[in-house]
Amino acid sequence: MKVRTIFFSWLMLLFGGSSAWADGYVGVQSLDIFSSLRGKNLAVTIWYPSGKNGQQVQVGNTQIFKGVPAIEKALPIKGSHPLVVLSHGSGSNIQSMAWLATSLAKAGFIVAGPNHPRTTTGDSTPEDTPKLWERTHDLSTLISFLTSDDRWREYVDVNRIGVIGFSLGGAAAMEIAGARADLDDYVHYCEKFPTMADCHWFVSGQAYIDGRPVKVDAFDLRLVNRALFEQSNRDARIKSAVLVDPSVAQAFNKQSIEGIHIPMTFINLGRPETVPVSVAAKALAKEAPQGTIVNVNDAVHFSFLPECQNNAKAFLKKIGEVDPLCEDGGARTRSDIHAELKRLIEKALVQTLQ
Repeated sequence: MKVRTIFFSWLMLLFGGSSAWADGYVGVQSLDIFSSLRGKNLAVTIWYPSGKNGQQVQVGNTQIFKGVPAIEKALPIKGSHPLVVLSHGSGSNIQSMAWLATSLAKAGFIVAGPNHPRTTTGDSTPEDTPKLWERTHDLSTLISFLTSDDRWREYVDVNRIGVIGFSLGGAAAMEIAGARADLDDYVHYCEKFPTMADCHWFVSGQAYIDGRPVKVDAFDLRLVNRALFEQSNRDARIKSAVLVDPSVAQAFNKQSIEGIHIPMTFINLGRPETVPVSVAAKALAKEAPQGTIVNVNDAVHFSFLPECQNNAKAFLKKIGEVDPLCEDGGARTRSDIHAELKRLIEKALVQTLQ
């Protein structure tokens, strides 16, 4: 108990904490932020250390996933806080990362992320999935807004900005940290491993538009804009990256990774021998000058999703969902897996965003 108290006190000193943080209050706000690249607004959610005044809401609560409580529109705690931007997985949404965002906000971080258009829940197409440059632009747009807007800039420490990405979001986090992808390598990977989830998605003939499934033509990766796919999307404001099961793992240019000189914390869900080749990050961690990797045992790719509602499995079966969204890799509960992930990610960010 004494060790925990000392560690928590150190966190409070590091981030300029207050008694409200010690009480664990987390505020949440939803904003629309204009994207010059998209030509429309991004739907953004922001979590932050707050006071207790406001209405408690459940963020991310659906028929499948459990929500996480936060205080809507509560006032942020005064002070300059480190900022972490989030990039969700393909076909998912930023609210699905509330379990992690809330935990980080309790530790003193401002945490924010967009719903990436055309690769988010109910709005996702194979053709748009490889457009990593759009996702990185979303994240950079969000950083620019939070560090310049009169309502937020006083709360954000511009010298302590990190990124967390999961799956396709992990690929975006790789890119915004400085990695560049090679289109030929990605095409070759899908030719060699056509059953991997991303490769299967490209040729599935399935998409989601306006919340409904629609049929589309199979997408040929060779049609991706090569110049945009292979360009540098580095944002020098990013000082630390956490990459959880990053997709496109087999197609990143080694030389570009060797040139990344910020901490790169890789997390693979499952034992090394069980991690799909599509997201295996051991080689990436070895190539990054400040790369580290840890495996979370008894986890699978979907373990990063929120905890499921009690009747979620039956509901998923009823609607014909084939992905095992509520299945994990062993005897551990998803709650237990999340607890380990929270510890790993918080530790990495505390150590690297000092």
